[in-house]
Amino acid sequence: MAEDTAGAVEIRGALARLRRATGLPVAFGGLVEPGRQQVRISELSGTATRSLLSLVVTSGNGLGGKAAALARPCAVADYSVSRQISHEYDVPVAAEGLRSVLAVPVVVRRRVRGVLYGALRTAQPLGDRTLGAAVEAARDLEQALVVRDEARAVREEARGLLAGARAEPGAGAAWEQVREAHAALRSLAPRIVDPALRAELLAACGLLTGGGLPQEVALAPRELDVLTWVAAGATNAVAAERLGLRPETVKGYLRSAMRKLGAHTRGEAVSSARRAGVLP
Repeated sequence: MAEDTAGAVEIRGALARLRRATGLPVAFGGLVEPGRQQVRISELSGTATRSLLSLVVTSGNGLGGKAAALARPCAVADYSVSRQISHEYDVPVAAEGLRSVLAVPVVVRRRVRGVLYGALRTAQPLGDRTLGAAVEAARDLEQALVVRDEARAVREEARGLLAGARAEPGAGAAWEQVREAHAALRSLAPRIVDPALRAELLAACGLLTGGGLPQEVALAPRELDVLTWVAAGATNAVAAERLGLRPETVKGYLRSAMRKLGAHTRGEAVSSARRAGVLP
């Protein structure tokens, strides 16, 4: 269990979905701390106090620690008297007035990255439907973390490739790798929930291109996304798959980009965009 709190936006979104899908009035959660076997509760939703905020839950302890250790959802009908869990965290749980609680681990590539909780202030069993809805919210968070991981990996790779390509101006293969990384970054950016990270990715794209189009021929984001994949050698079908669009939609964006750039072919459009500094 090891992670930072950079995924706060994703966690807040997951907690809102959990409450909406389950009908539970309280939700909270957090990610695993870097290099440690513990989760720090960083986000609260529907709570009346701040007693749970920054609570550190060690693997195996309490309900969330049990869920993390087993890598499966756990629930109790009455937290304070349950014999299914240890009771290191009874005081903050009681301060919030929670009785019936569920905990769902967030697992990415077989590693627990965090825990989401949902709770009631009354003691009653939580049914399979409620637990299933909470699990779906956790799955959504898992996917968001996967995208975040991919984006950061591609960003770092792109920076390394760019440094190498600049060190060897004649290295055509290195520039092709830069262009593929640029295309991957632009594809990932719309899928990033966190606006700060999304802006960081787009800024990295700017570093790879080193410029921008004059306002009178500025490309729309999707037009540039399509042109980026075309520049990387992708067919319309491949570009559509990478961008989550229909092939006909890709063709439409490409035609529009070509018109704005005054190009008659795909190759001319790519060349014009590179001269303008929006493609590497």
